[in-house]
Amino acid sequence: MAFDYGLPAEVFMRRPKVRPQWPGYRRFATAAEAIRFAVEDFPDINKLGVWMWVGDKRFNTEEIRLLYQNGAYPLRRRTPIIAGQDGKQVTAHGKRGRL
Repeated sequence: MAFDYGLPAEVFMRRPKVRPQWPGYRRFATAAEAIRFAVEDFPDINKLGVWMWVGDKRFNTEEIRLLYQNGAYPLRRRTPIIAGQDGKQVTAHGKRGRL
């Protein structure tokens, strides 16, 4: 079954103790926008504890990243994803993260 990137989605983030103003929850008109927010605005989402609800299904950090990397992802990515030799993600800005 194909994932519907056009469905509404909610993103939840664990609040770190050092950032009381952290957005713990955001609602998006489409799952594609929610995925972009989670991956591009928070490149180290593994450490942040991000998850997403679409309909009645919950997606963890790795599933969100896979949906973003999927060829069916409908939005233009802000930064190209390049896999480094060590298996880590390298963006056009030189930021590194786990693939």
